[in-house]
Amino acid sequence: MSVIKGKIYKYGDDINTDVIFPGKYTYTVTDPAEMAKHAMEDLDADFVKTVANGDIVVGGKNFGCGSSREQAVKCLKFSGVGAVIAKTFSRIYFRNLINNGVPAIVNPELVDSLKKGDRVEVDLKRGVVVTPKGEFSFPAYPTEIQEIINAGGLIPYTQKKLGLPVTADIPLD
Repeated sequence: MSVIKGKIYKYGDDINTDVIFPGKYTYTVTDPAEMAKHAMEDLDADFVKTVANGDIVVGGKNFGCGSSREQAVKCLKFSGVGAVIAKTFSRIYFRNLINNGVPAIVNPELVDSLKKGDRVEVDLKRGVVVTPKGEFSFPAYPTEIQEIINAGGLIPYTQKKLGLPVTADIPLD
């Protein structure tokens, strides 16, 4: 997966993990399909009705602040989100995205240029996002990070490296 194509869902600054995946479901909802149904429900009730594979979530500063729960990444992944772009990320959320095989891109200028509904193309190998307003660069991922993303996350990447059977996402129960 070196190229991701999709439409933009744009949000503001300080998007907390509790609005990405409501805290009330943290320990009760573990099925991937059910988790996907609750993605962004407290922020954008229409998100799960319209999101498609490859679509891209865009945030402002401090995207993914709050708790370090991986459910706030997994619900986006399970709903089909292909990447998350932000001006800045909470450090733990950024790494949780990568560890779960979801590209995280930091580029404030790119964020400012995007509008909800724009269609874009993210080329992870070249480190470029093609938008209606032109191309925007971001640092291309090192080979190992690209391999983690291509494997679907750190667990399947590690299983593959160790020669173990690669399993799908492991439920969080």
